[in-house]
Amino acid sequence: MRFLVFTVSLTMLMTSLTASVAQAPVPDTETAVFNPLVFGLQLAQEPDPQERLQLIDGALDRLQAQTNADPKVVLDLLQEKVDLLLDLGKTGEAASLLAGMASFADKNRDSLDVNIAALLHKAAELNEQNGNLRQASRLLERELEERRSGMQFGEPVARVMNDLARVAQKRGNTTAFQQYTSSAEAVLTMDGPGAPGGTKAANNEGGFREVEIYYATDRARSGSNDPGEYYGYDRGQLEYGIVTVSIPDTHVPGAIEAPSIWRLEFGPDASKHVMVQKVDPKDVSAFYARMNSDLDQRSSKEAFVFIHGYNVTFDAAAKRAGQLAYDMNYSGLPILYSWPSAGKTTRYIGDEAVVRLSGRRLARFLEDLRQKSGAETIHIVAHSMGNRALTDALEILALKNTGTPDELPLFGQVFFAAPDVDADLFAEMAKTFHPVAQRLTLYTSEEDWALKTSRELHGSATRAGLGGDNQLASSDFDTIDMTGLGTDMLSHSYFADDSSALADMLALLWRNPAPGKRCGLAPHKSDGDKPTTWRYLKNVCHDRDLLALLAQLRGYPHPDPATIRKVVEANVSDKDQISQWETLLLGMTGQ
Repeated sequence: MRFLVFTVSLTMLMTSLTASVAQAPVPDTETAVFNPLVFGLQLAQEPDPQERLQLIDGALDRLQAQTNADPKVVLDLLQEKVDLLLDLGKTGEAASLLAGMASFADKNRDSLDVNIAALLHKAAELNEQNGNLRQASRLLERELEERRSGMQFGEPVARVMNDLARVAQKRGNTTAFQQYTSSAEAVLTMDGPGAPGGTKAANNEGGFREVEIYYATDRARSGSNDPGEYYGYDRGQLEYGIVTVSIPDTHVPGAIEAPSIWRLEFGPDASKHVMVQKVDPKDVSAFYARMNSDLDQRSSKEAFVFIHGYNVTFDAAAKRAGQLAYDMNYSGLPILYSWPSAGKTTRYIGDEAVVRLSGRRLARFLEDLRQKSGAETIHIVAHSMGNRALTDALEILALKNTGTPDELPLFGQVFFAAPDVDADLFAEMAKTFHPVAQRLTLYTSEEDWALKTSRELHGSATRAGLGGDNQLASSDFDTIDMTGLGTDMLSHSYFADDSSALADMLALLWRNPAPGKRCGLAPHKSDGDKPTTWRYLKNVCHDRDLLALLAQLRGYPHPDPATIRKVVEANVSDKDQISQWETLLLGMTGQ
């Protein structure tokens, strides 16, 4: 059913919006599965804008012919077309396409996490610029409905009403102008998320909790006041702040809940979906002063830094960081470092071009974090291409901090999740930076589609995040093959989408046990003198139970057997499993 909706909506979109563009012939060979990474490279090599438009339309035709096409890839291609049309000065066509994209995203809410209101706003803005005020007003009404249906309140809704008032004034509709102006003033006094003094965490049914994530980013601001669109993908200078993410009380560990049309959800709702509620930039001194004050009030004087990967927007990165902190019941400071990824499946090459510069800035940020945050221990989690920034940063810091063993390590646990880094380069760099961390853990997958494609793009050079018999093995880091968890195609976020990986990470944050002491890990392969690698065995651990136990035990850095048994008995309903959990947890502590 999902793909039927996709095919119908894409057909309608293409029929109405691409008639004026000559269609490139589609060979029979193009019925193969569409690869957006390879297509992005092809697109980047074509300098002529009209030829690029034909390439995009040909790719959309191919996707239309596929029954299992990914709507996210379709939307990324349509956005590429919008960007080209704007560069060519065809703002009217771009406005129509943006409106069509909003409708497409609306019909595919089950598989897309898209800021539909932002698409409608941009379409309205372009129509207003072109003097098409009637259409601008219609689109702003749709944006207002989108925000209201998503239980948005206060300033975001007031902004749309003020825009409607402005357009009404241009149209000479005095009555509508006065109505919208009055409504904008009234809505700012409403109580709710996003409003001044609005509702915060709720424990009641249908409520949500808010997680504050400290962030540093070298993305440039987009110019939008919408929290989900505050930072774009252009390069900028390092900025700091706090982003507030709401997690619904109905949240499932590992998931990032988004609206689904199949659940009759037609807009984001904080009581049901993970949402970015607020972005609050701060100057550097206020940023670290707030951190110190925050840590003074916490039982855990530690922090973890999350660095996202390719094809991730600031909004998506903030949601992932919030989900990680919430699911691990993290008692320290959660921190996001967001580099200027374009957040599009077709912009792999562009992401490659910016991530290494961010590595230098990340090194400075991590050094400042150690010196100014007040955190006694800092853990780091990097995903996918974000590992290129992290490995560069760690190497820089290792070469700069050549202290005695008593002065090292600089960091606690460092996790490299599905790193899109050349495998040989990763192993060589690890020889330099392994002393800076208490333990390095490499998570790999044999079925990671994005990494396999990356290997092809890099002349068959193996990526460090690929699992299997030829995966990396080193005494400098532990290698855990997580193939058993599966992968979610383009996002390849298995490390966070399955609670098992979270449980393994949380075990390391608690007591730093070796792989053989942790739950669900079995020796995988050992070649001669090479260290053993490990494979995750699915369904061996009751992972959510383990997450709950570890989250509570994190409050006991050095628990005795009696404390462990007390926590297990309080959280495990199956009495036959109490002794098993007790033995496992005692083993993690070395008792």
